[in-house]
Amino acid sequence: MASSSVISFQTSNLRSAFLGERSGICVPSIPVTRFNLVRKVVECKESRIGKQPIQVPSNVTISLEGQDLKVKGPLGELALTYPREVKLDREDGGILRVRKAVETRRANQMHGLFRTLTDNMVVGVSKGFEKRLQLIGVGYRAMLEGKDLVLSLGFSHPVRMAIPEGIQVKVEENTRIVVSGYDKCAIGQFAASIRKWRPPEPYKGKGVKYADEVVRRKEGKAGKKK
Repeated sequence: MASSSVISFQTSNLRSAFLGERSGICVPSIPVTRFNLVRKVVECKESRIGKQPIQVPSNVTISLEGQDLKVKGPLGELALTYPREVKLDREDGGILRVRKAVETRRANQMHGLFRTLTDNMVVGVSKGFEKRLQLIGVGYRAMLEGKDLVLSLGFSHPVRMAIPEGIQVKVEENTRIVVSGYDKCAIGQFAASIRKWRPPEPYKGKGVKYADEVVRRKEGKAGKKK
């Protein structure tokens, strides 16, 4: 007895590229079953950092116009523009909350990022930030000349760096540098540019390192055993 699924054979005339003749070839024709695709919307999880509230001190002024935020405090003023995936809500009691405007993967990524940036702005204009660096090496020293930071790091010439506006630099004991200000991004960028001139090497630890940085040391090559 024949099966319920029938395979029908159709004869197609194909021309051979080598023989130049038409040949009858039996090609099986199999019925194709249609599949219905169901699209399911998966809700992204809320960021643990993004859902935390931001407490605004009494000496900080918040100005919000659409997606533009301006924060002004005793140390300075900062501005930030939010993407369309997130929004900022102001609540009673001087509390700010960053919320997602849409449920997408990018919105979930921007949620925690812009909450951290907003908190850094509020803390920066009210309390400020600082980054400490330390110079390790014989003859390594730092000094201030006007608005420039001059470093002696073993090169044939001293390294002179202009201090950006809004950043204060102090030198302690000729080997310790303190970078402070109200913009955390600018402080971190300038401190990283100082360290880039002579990163700490892993054998003797010479170079410019952060005060809280742990340099993993390596053992040097041992001499030939007799």
